[in-house]
Amino acid sequence: MSSAVATLNRLYAWKIRGVRWVEIIGVLLVAAMVFSVYVAKAAAARESARISDLERQISDNGQRVRLLRAEVARLEQPNRLEALSRDAGLGPVDVHRQATAENLPNLAPIPEPRPVIVAPTPPATDVAPAADPVAEVVQ
Repeated sequence: MSSAVATLNRLYAWKIRGVRWVEIIGVLLVAAMVFSVYVAKAAAARESARISDLERQISDNGQRVRLLRAEVARLEQPNRLEALSRDAGLGPVDVHRQATAENLPNLAPIPEPRPVIVAPTPPATDVAPAADPVAEVVQ
């Protein structure tokens, strides 16, 4: 056991240019910890910037949602819809035009609209074909 302790004492006392190797390892560990703290702070700053950007986007989207809801409320105003329907020639259904349950079989179905068929237009032929410059040179 004393030989192991003597070996450890000799390793602990081993010096490189006047500095013990334990001190060199300690300085390297402190430098590694400082570097890791720097890297962690840089990553935290990036995440903080990303979070603030996302919060700004959320705020902007919330403002857009409020504006869109206000626009929907304005567009759905009954007075406005009533004026638009009057301009389009629409109105309330007359009480005498309402169908009863007995009259339903007598009502005629609404005819299906006929499809519109568009005739193909013939290609324009008023443009004269261009002369072939190679044929002119050969002749």
